[in-house]
Amino acid sequence: MSDSLRDQLLGLGFKPAPKPQREARPARGTAAPAPAPQNRNRGQDKPRPGQGRKPARERSDIDLAKAYAIRAQKEKDERIEAERLKQEEARLRREARAKLAELLQGKALNDEAAEIARHFEYGGKIKRIYVTAEQLKALNAGELGVVQVNGRYLLVAATVLAEAEAVFAPAVALKVDPHAPAEQDPYADPQYQVPDDLVW
Repeated sequence: MSDSLRDQLLGLGFKPAPKPQREARPARGTAAPAPAPQNRNRGQDKPRPGQGRKPARERSDIDLAKAYAIRAQKEKDERIEAERLKQEEARLRREARAKLAELLQGKALNDEAAEIARHFEYGGKIKRIYVTAEQLKALNAGELGVVQVNGRYLLVAATVLAEAEAVFAPAVALKVDPHAPAEQDPYADPQYQVPDDLVW
């Protein structure tokens, strides 16, 4: 009985079993080998269910970034439009001022010998123009007016003032309406009257 069990079975007519192609098994505690290349390439054309969708957090990050980009572009467009309108307005003002200067050429009534200062408010500040006594009466009656051109105040006739106002209204510095009610003097009230017997 020196023959092994295998030899005895072969002697009885049994055929040896085919040897299976075995893959090298990893030793305990080591990582499993990567799958065979044919398994890795299979199914690359079609994504597995759920594989094509991005995680919700990643999608929200993309949506937020897209919203910021749209908002930044909109703000940029608004700034460009505001700058364009500002430049257009400045161009129109320059043209109107040039047209006004041309209109007032030789029509100013300023008198170099005038010594009476007529004060008026313009641009939030008190300004003055020197006039003669006759010009002062005409100015207060609305027959004359004052127009500001290139930093100078020009005394002009009411008709010229109306033309100047039609060309560039902000240049009209003083326009007196003779029909406007006179402003009430706050010190006309009896409580502000100085008594006759008061001695200074």
